[in-house]
Amino acid sequence: MAIFIGGRFNAFDRFPPFMETPEEIRHVQEAYKVADPTLERTTKAHVTDNGWPLQIIMLERHPGATTLPHYHVPNEALPPLPTRHQILICQSGRARVGIFTTSGAALGDVYLEPNDLLLMAEGHEVEFLEPRTRLIEIKQGPFPGTDADDKVDLPRVAR
Repeated sequence: MAIFIGGRFNAFDRFPPFMETPEEIRHVQEAYKVADPTLERTTKAHVTDNGWPLQIIMLERHPGATTLPHYHVPNEALPPLPTRHQILICQSGRARVGIFTTSGAALGDVYLEPNDLLLMAEGHEVEFLEPRTRLIEIKQGPFPGTDADDKVDLPRVAR
């Protein structure tokens, strides 16, 4: 339903990048200009499942670390999805995000503070808790044209 990544994320070893063969290790060494590509296992975290339409990858690198210029291309068609995934990033203040299933069942709340990130795959509500709270919203496009066409309102639930 949702993945929360706190601003103090430090669980790189729980989500290591796939890098098994000598070819994959050599590619990382050349593409990222690193002496020891196996360090990627403790400085890069593939947080989302590879099949999800939005990928979240956390990076923590030493000064001077670099990548070769590049861009990303899909190598297969996106699967049809019942919802569009959405990310909220808190820049300032605090917000409460209620997480819901598409049928309206409340699953719990997540409290966002600066530098926190939340990936949502189903229902949600957002309550701004402090003055000047600022959230960045990222979601799959294209935008359907109107707010009403962009979402399905869930029935109000007693909290």
